Amino acid sequence: MNLSRRTILKALGLGAAAGMLGGCDSVGSVFGRMFAMPPRETVYFTPNDKFYVVNYMDSPFNLSRDIDQEQWRLHITGEVKSKTTLGWRDILNRDSFEQVVTLECIDTLPGGDSLGNALWRGISLKKLLQDVGADEETARDVVFRAADGYDDSIPFTRATQDDVMLAYLMNGEKLPKAHGFPLRLIVPGLYGIKNVKWITEIEVYNGDYLGYWQRKGWTDDGTIKIFSRIDSPGHYQALRGAEHDFRGIAFGGPNTIAKVELSFDAGKTWHDAAIDPPQSPYSWVIWNYRWRPPKPGKFQVAVRATDVKGNLQIEEIVRPQPAGASGYHTIIADVEALEPTRA
Repeated sequence: MNLSRRTILKALGLGAAAGMLGGCDSVGSVFGRMFAMPPRETVYFTPNDKFYVVNYMDSPFNLSRDIDQEQWRLHITGEVKSKTTLGWRDILNRDSFEQVVTLECIDTLPGGDSLGNALWRGISLKKLLQDVGADEETARDVVFRAADGYDDSIPFTRATQDDVMLAYLMNGEKLPKAHGFPLRLIVPGLYGIKNVKWITEIEVYNGDYLGYWQRKGWTDDGTIKIFSRIDSPGHYQALRGAEHDFRGIAFGGPNTIAKVELSFDAGKTWHDAAIDPPQSPYSWVIWNYRWRPPKPGKFQVAVRATDVKGNLQIEEIVRPQPAGASGYHTIIADVEALEPTRA
């Protein structure tokens, strides 16, 4: 691999495409590679008020409007033995569980910010479908409809796995309005378009249901691609001293990350970073690397990750539509001197 000027120009084209789509990450996340960028804080959990928010553009739903949790209802319809309507108290009275899950927007560009990690609490979708007598022989998809008019689906076989939840708490707090209060879907390993917010209806469907974005040509699969990012130092940040700590995150989507590597020579050689233990099989990992630059100068630094199944992050820069972006995140490390600044 050679992270050349041609690669950067391809990235600029990617950014322009994402901007026209009105996606999660602004074009600045790619165009910013040409300019100095400050380091980012790397944390295990994303605070609720800093967690990315994306809604579909045609949504008439007013996020400033309160949903009355006592008036809210969840309707379960379709290929079930007992069509059921549940209220807020009914949800709270069901058995619940917690899990740490990273969510990522399908429009996230290489090195982008539109992903976050949180501790979610909610109820098992599998158990709910069992209780209403979902017909396993005829069911193909499970459809989720939201208060804002949005809709999407996941396969019935995925909906009935133990890790799929209907969440009502986020990082120990009641689910914020912007993140789907009172109830949202959490499907580990699938892009945000599949994790429907403000759910009001769940339909067990006997066909192949295409949701809002699928009807516009986006993927119906939604599996997250391997992602890694350099958070610090920042792009073109001035570095002085013999050693420097590099830090960032990596996320494997449906699989845990097994290895993170850094290159300081535009991809000619790679070096293993240390990885902190993941909070769960469905969360990002934090990686660290101590670097001793051989001399002052500018170094093109790239990061890549490999999951536990041996899948290497995709090098090729691909635009987000229709199945998610790919490509390595790169920065310029600007080593001004090998000696620290004297006071």
